[in-house]
Amino acid sequence: MTAAPAPHSSRPPMGWNSWDSYGTTVTEAEVLANAHFIAEHLAPYGWDTVVVDIDWSDPSARSHGYNVGAPLVMDEHGRVMPDPVRFPSAADGAGFGPLAEEVHALGLRLGIHVMRGIPRRALEMDAPVLGSELRASAIADPRNACEWNPHMVGIDHSVPGAQAYYDSVLALYAGWGVDFLKVDDMLWPYQATEIEAFSAAIESSGRPMQLSLSPGRDLSLARLEHLREHATMWRICDDLWDTWEDVEANFARFARWAPHAGPEGWPDGDMLPLGRIGIRAERGEPRDDLLTPEERRTLMTLWVIARSPLMVGGDLPSSDPATIALLQNADVLAVHREGHGAREVFREDPLILWTADGPGGEHYVAAFNVGEEELAVSLDSQDVGLPAVLEGEVSELWSGEPVPARTVTEQSDAARGVAPGSSALDVRIPRHGAVLLRYLPRR
Repeated sequence: MTAAPAPHSSRPPMGWNSWDSYGTTVTEAEVLANAHFIAEHLAPYGWDTVVVDIDWSDPSARSHGYNVGAPLVMDEHGRVMPDPVRFPSAADGAGFGPLAEEVHALGLRLGIHVMRGIPRRALEMDAPVLGSELRASAIADPRNACEWNPHMVGIDHSVPGAQAYYDSVLALYAGWGVDFLKVDDMLWPYQATEIEAFSAAIESSGRPMQLSLSPGRDLSLARLEHLREHATMWRICDDLWDTWEDVEANFARFARWAPHAGPEGWPDGDMLPLGRIGIRAERGEPRDDLLTPEERRTLMTLWVIARSPLMVGGDLPSSDPATIALLQNADVLAVHREGHGAREVFREDPLILWTADGPGGEHYVAAFNVGEEELAVSLDSQDVGLPAVLEGEVSELWSGEPVPARTVTEQSDAARGVAPGSSALDVRIPRHGAVLLRYLPRR
């Protein structure tokens, strides 16, 4: 088996996920098309993971929902297998092994989506659990089933030996060469025992795999240490789509969670619904995302400075050049890769201010306008954690343009809100827009 690149822990995961474009119906050819695009156009900027989202085992999968009683492809032990019609290389029990080989050969990592629990179909067949004397009926917990997906039921971990099912599943994935797992129906309600069991199974598999937990509706900070102990990343919101309302709602969530982001684990604001989405998806029809250019930049700026995982959802080969350019700004992505100490320092609508620090003395300022009109504002340097007198360079990272700083000597309308003795940074922020500033002190 071709070795995959080593998982990164010092920065949040970055990659592509099939959900926003293809929902439950993505094919092997579509996954590979996006993988090749990443390798050619985005890998130099840190994008390195390709994730096959939900229902890859369902030959009857369709857009806009799930099929009750779906004939999931399984092995004799009740472990779901890729549908060989959509994933031809999975035929004859090969699973995702051949796909992983091809993705690894591109220098990328392969991720897959899975649901917690055991398939209802395995329960109906009373499949034997590999590595134990148990059968599916002995470990299934129908009382703890997903409320929105009909395929699975929970596992009763009070049954001695029930862990063997997850151990067998993760051994299968490890044998395929999977590097990243998005496990769904874990956080709402919070499934502590299931999380622990899944994490233990990854460890027992012997293969390093990053663990992403979803969805994140109503996720409490009281769970932080448990999440850090068992997962790589965890959603802090429900599914996010291409509406300003969805983007704006995450400001408050990131303000709560971003100070806790780091190598111990990454709060996740969900996928970036950017570019060509809805091709055969769960929400809406085929479209270029409905966000304005300014709203796109705001989404990227907030996710970057908060150091959320970045999983773009648009079909990359058919997305517009402006979308791809958003994903290729090396200076912006350096904030995501190397920033620390990110926090919201000010919020009085329509203006929201965030700051973060860089490893070489850089200081970052993100200024957002959540209002309905363009905003012209003079920022007091000390209000965003900068010295009163700026002896260095300030630039806006999206445009690459310098931002002049002027020393304020007296209160006036020309620098309203800036204290005498401070420096003023004059910025204009479009409706629903953002600017991302970098201050480089003179050495």
